[in-house]
Amino acid sequence: MLRLLLLLFFGFVAAENGRQAWLRFAPPSSSRHPSLPSEIIALNGSQTSPVNTAGQELQNGIQSMFSRKLTVSQTGKKTSSAIVVGTVAQFKNVFGSSPVKGNLIEDGFWLNVRGNTVQILGQNERGALYGTFEYLSMLAQGNFSDVSFATNPAAPIRWVNSWDNLDGSIERGFAGASVFFAGGSVKSDLTRAAEYARLLASIRINAVVVNNVNANFKILTPDNIAGVGRIADAFRPYGVQLGLSLDFASPMELGGLSTYDPLDSGVISFWNNITSQIYTTIPDFAGYLVKADSEGTPGPLVYNRTLAQGANLFAQALKPHGGTLMYRAFVYNQLPDENDWKADRANAAVDFFGHLDGQFDDNVVIQIKYGPIDFQVREPTSPLFANLLNTSTAIELQVAQEYLGQQTHLVYLPPLWKTVTDFDLRVENKSSLVRNIITGQRFNRPLGGSAAVVNVGLNDTWLGSHLAMSNLYAYGRLAWDWTDDPVDMLQDWTRLTFGSDKTVIDTITQMSMESWPAYENYSGNLGEQTLNDILYTHFGPNPQTLDNTVWGQWTRADHTGIGMDRTTSNGTGFSGQYPPQVHAIYENLETTPDNLVLWFHHVNYTHVLHSGKTVIQHFYDAHYEGAETAQKFVTMWESLKGKIDSERFEDVLFRQVFQAGHSIVWRDAIVNFYHNISGIPDAAKRVGSHPFRIEAENMQLSGYRTYTVSPFEAASNFLAIVTSSNTTVGTATTKLNFNSGTYDLAVNYFDLYGGNSTFEVTLNNRTVGTWTSNFVDIGKLGHTPSIYIDGHSATRMTFRNVAVKKGDVLTIKGTPNGIEPAPLDYVALLPPGIVD
Repeated sequence: MLRLLLLLFFGFVAAENGRQAWLRFAPPSSSRHPSLPSEIIALNGSQTSPVNTAGQELQNGIQSMFSRKLTVSQTGKKTSSAIVVGTVAQFKNVFGSSPVKGNLIEDGFWLNVRGNTVQILGQNERGALYGTFEYLSMLAQGNFSDVSFATNPAAPIRWVNSWDNLDGSIERGFAGASVFFAGGSVKSDLTRAAEYARLLASIRINAVVVNNVNANFKILTPDNIAGVGRIADAFRPYGVQLGLSLDFASPMELGGLSTYDPLDSGVISFWNNITSQIYTTIPDFAGYLVKADSEGTPGPLVYNRTLAQGANLFAQALKPHGGTLMYRAFVYNQLPDENDWKADRANAAVDFFGHLDGQFDDNVVIQIKYGPIDFQVREPTSPLFANLLNTSTAIELQVAQEYLGQQTHLVYLPPLWKTVTDFDLRVENKSSLVRNIITGQRFNRPLGGSAAVVNVGLNDTWLGSHLAMSNLYAYGRLAWDWTDDPVDMLQDWTRLTFGSDKTVIDTITQMSMESWPAYENYSGNLGEQTLNDILYTHFGPNPQTLDNTVWGQWTRADHTGIGMDRTTSNGTGFSGQYPPQVHAIYENLETTPDNLVLWFHHVNYTHVLHSGKTVIQHFYDAHYEGAETAQKFVTMWESLKGKIDSERFEDVLFRQVFQAGHSIVWRDAIVNFYHNISGIPDAAKRVGSHPFRIEAENMQLSGYRTYTVSPFEAASNFLAIVTSSNTTVGTATTKLNFNSGTYDLAVNYFDLYGGNSTFEVTLNNRTVGTWTSNFVDIGKLGHTPSIYIDGHSATRMTFRNVAVKKGDVLTIKGTPNGIEPAPLDYVALLPPGIVD
């Protein structure tokens, strides 16, 4: 089965649909080829052995790259002109002594390449497989150097979390249905699950929590335990362990008990029995992930028990089996009152966990989101990392871009992550880098590491976007070595994914490294968080939803000022959760960096930043700059035509064109909202000035009517047009008063889920273009869809290089379908080089 899977997988190289990600193993472009060994000796032939997998990976990878098929055996009399792969102990058993120089810890490996003699030895079998992928990666990038080195992981916990549901849906998933579940149980065909484990093994991830943190107790039924056992079987040849998320109330929901009190003897017995059942089915089970007392989920606080008592309930059930309990620090069932100036959701993690330091069992790891709120475009480092000196911790990152453009906006995340992991918390006035805290080094903890939310789906691109896969690749690299460089990781990924053409590497590097600053600029800056809709899709702009809600992601924006006062002197006290040296920086407006000023301070819109700009002018400038950068991504990617296979080239181009249009939606929404609320004009006179636009409501309408958009800032001039009924064809016509010339003709419209309207644009009855508004319905756009005319559904269709004469008659015909009334916002005729 495994051999067949690998052969099938390599057989699809020509398709270039993204399913192979960075494991394409295409022939290197270098004219110089290595002196290849003549055979492969894999020191364990068991079908479930990662060493056996390593042998097959070597055989198939070398054949794919160099058209040479090496034989694989389990024994050999000599190591010269051979690739020997196995554990140090296995090598000693066969050849008598170990050649390894340096100490190896769990999962570490030693790679020794001397011409056509290669030794890949792991401390364990998983490490041997990691070393195999390292060697193949070198070959695939044209690196045929002799090397000899040992490498060890920074931390033992290098996990990913999948938010998959038993029905096959995925919470905050943007790439299709689950690879694990369908129809309430585990899928019968787990081919994609095995392929996913292969990808993860290649970046040294050692465990996957396969179900949603908002867990369904039915995951623990006998049939589903047997099912997840089959997932574990699919993972095992790649050294990837399986973990499960738990519903804290399962003893009541599944066990028929009257309580889920963690100190109740019946509850303790329930979890002991369930855990034993799981380990009987999955002997190498990794452990549990628990989300409790948060967003309506049950937990120990219901019974006035501490979070430590709740965590230790599971830890003690796992301990005899060697399992780990990951307990999320995302706790905020007690929703704050916005009318209370001192209330602050950001305080919750330290408030609930800080005083419990040292009360958690040794196999408990507190899983802490990188910032105090929720995967925002920029947050300060969570202070909880500095408050748990006697408790093991792991950082929670998110590869799934929930608040960061989902999979339609390019956002390369490692530079964002590094702002947290490289931050010095100065605990006890000593160097306390977050990366050294989570690895256990700073406080001498036995466990630690990281978990990343990675919501892969059945889409061939895995995450919904080819370029988004750089974030998954880089996460694995960082989890192994938190000092790794974002540019180095990105360029390695690019060579493996798209080849070694220098122009391709340089262009993708520039786009990716500019992407997070650009997204931050047009989606929310100065530490104000991502200004998207927090009540619905977490995708498009809607700053109004941050305030006047119970969710605590407030900006406290009013007509005179903006920002949360989180000082200890006058605000919520959040700054005081940091050690004194860091607290002193954030407490003082003068020493707080501009990029977090609105996180820690409430200031007037006219407050002058260190940059010399006022807050409001910075908002205006940043949003225009960010959108302009997004426009550049289109032309930069277009410059790679012919250097990248057409299928992946067109797929990425489609997303870059969408991002360029949606960045303008973002820009206009945010600048209009704050212009409206502050009443302060843009010094550059850009806000509200659109000389190249024709508002749809100002055209001559037939079958269309004007529609007031909510939120108002999601549409140009706050209005759109919709057909008068869901069966009426609408037309919008205007005579063009533009100088004759060549223009890009852009149409902003709304693509709603649940309807596929069709549109036709004509000039003097000559068709310029037609399209169907169905990208969210067919899943081509990897974001959570909207059924409303709003900032989530707003999008753009652009026709390039359209010849226009002054006086031409422009007509747009919209045919509604389903719930979608062919909604239109505006038309823009853009001269060459002009950004709308």
